[in-house]
Amino acid sequence: MSDDQSSETGESAISDETLERTADRSDATVDAIADALVVLHSTLIGRHAELEREYDYVTVDGTRAYRVPEPVWDDLLAAFDFDDEVDAAVASAHTEQARLLFSDAVDADERFAADERGVVVGIDTAEEF
Repeated sequence: MSDDQSSETGESAISDETLERTADRSDATVDAIADALVVLHSTLIGRHAELEREYDYVTVDGTRAYRVPEPVWDDLLAAFDFDDEVDAAVASAHTEQARLLFSDAVDADERFAADERGVVVGIDTAEEF
């Protein structure tokens, strides 16, 4: 767990700051968003190789961020029964965290298109599977 992650977000690859900003913009609670992020992360670990083959990504400090088309989010979230507010918050948190990681990466100066979303997964965990 990195220094910017608490036990709430440590299993989701989303920083506490990103979670807090997302909750401030959302009607969903911090707890509901954090729980959904952790549940989603376990699914992302299983899709890690697929995402890696199909989409642009960067790796920063053991976390991989992907730029994916918006319909990929629809597919990811379709497997869950989150409230609409939580769905939107989870997508927002992942996209914000991915944008931050892309901007931190030395070799990634491309920007997200309006129809792209971010997906973030801790690769140390994913590589173990």
